[in-house]
Amino acid sequence: MAFVMGAIDVAGFSLNLAAGRSSFAVPLIFHLHAFVFFGWIVLYIAQNLLVDGGSVALHRRLGWVALFGVPLMVVLGTLMTVLSVQRGAPFFFDVRQFLISNPLQLLLFAGFVGAALVLRRQTSWHRRLMYCGMAVLCGPGLGRLLPMPLLIPYAWWVTLVVVLVLLVIGAIADQRRAGRVHPAWLWGIGLMLVVQLIADAIAFSPVGTAFTRSITAGTAGSHRPITPAFP
Repeated sequence: MAFVMGAIDVAGFSLNLAAGRSSFAVPLIFHLHAFVFFGWIVLYIAQNLLVDGGSVALHRRLGWVALFGVPLMVVLGTLMTVLSVQRGAPFFFDVRQFLISNPLQLLLFAGFVGAALVLRRQTSWHRRLMYCGMAVLCGPGLGRLLPMPLLIPYAWWVTLVVVLVLLVIGAIADQRRAGRVHPAWLWGIGLMLVVQLIADAIAFSPVGTAFTRSITAGTAGSHRPITPAFP
């Protein structure tokens, strides 16, 4: 599944590039963001391969990269969300939902990874929490692979449901192998849903609307509807 999740993100962003919806002619922060997040995908896959190959000591040493990489990912991801909103944001998303949900999901990703590091000696929890964190990062890739315009106005939630399917697959695998579902999957699914409900409550409140308009004021993003709509 590590390869599957990595392939989702790589395929999604590659498709965007091939279709001409993105290019390399962008500000430096876009390239830095891509480098750091792609680096995490490579690290995640490499860590799985190291464990499978028995190189546990190297796996543990490389794992501490997360202490530096994850905070940087949260900052870069949040900055990219703001820039995307100011540039118009994907038309199939509600701007408020996009602006509030992305940073909260990044914090959830950081929480999963942080918990996995704390529970690194409890390997059953560690590997599943890392899986949950990686699944969170599949959202942007899926958003570039799914027929998002056809999913208006539920595009964001449909993407989340597909991400949750990744966790359900892990739970089903546990059930088949061990006869029970590890609680990490239930925590992962529950927290993803709770965080999104909180994000929506904030985004669609008067405060969320006012905050979004303040972020887009004076930018290209102020010229598009705040709700999802075909251009």
